[in-house]
Amino acid sequence: MRTEVIEIYQSGKGYKGISKALGLQRTTVRAIIHKWQKHGTVVNLPRSGRPTKITPRAQRRLIREVTKDPRTSSKELQASLASIKVSVHDSTIRKRLGKNGLHGRFPRRKPLLSKKNIRACLNFAKKHLNDCQDFWENTLWTDESKLNYNNFAKMSGPKFLQSAVKDSLQVIANA
Repeated sequence: MRTEVIEIYQSGKGYKGISKALGLQRTTVRAIIHKWQKHGTVVNLPRSGRPTKITPRAQRRLIREVTKDPRTSSKELQASLASIKVSVHDSTIRKRLGKNGLHGRFPRRKPLLSKKNIRACLNFAKKHLNDCQDFWENTLWTDESKLNYNNFAKMSGPKFLQSAVKDSLQVIANA
């Protein structure tokens, strides 16, 4: 489109004729022609400002490390980038992760079961393993979490990434 404006301008037409022929605003035609006269080109020129210190490769590494372990601190990420000779401030790392949708959040705290409580639960389950269905229907489970099917999708966010349930199941398996 910009090259067409320049071609028509070089053929001798004015701003008004070019704008009618191409359906552009007169000010747009004027800006394109002025840019061509000043710079000799109509392509987008590079913007001013400092280039980024984090290379695309380093950025992919940051994202990979954070998705693997969401509890990684920005100082740890800074040290890992230093190993590939990229020195940046930890706030730069946080900003870059934020632009990629990885904001710093604390995971929701869930109480971990002590070894004593785990043993007691396991002994209870073993003791009542062969009890009838009525017994289990009348048993009150105090450590259950209410899960609604409609709200289950909401529970996939960063506050549920590290689950204490997983930790307690590992302890039961080791007991």
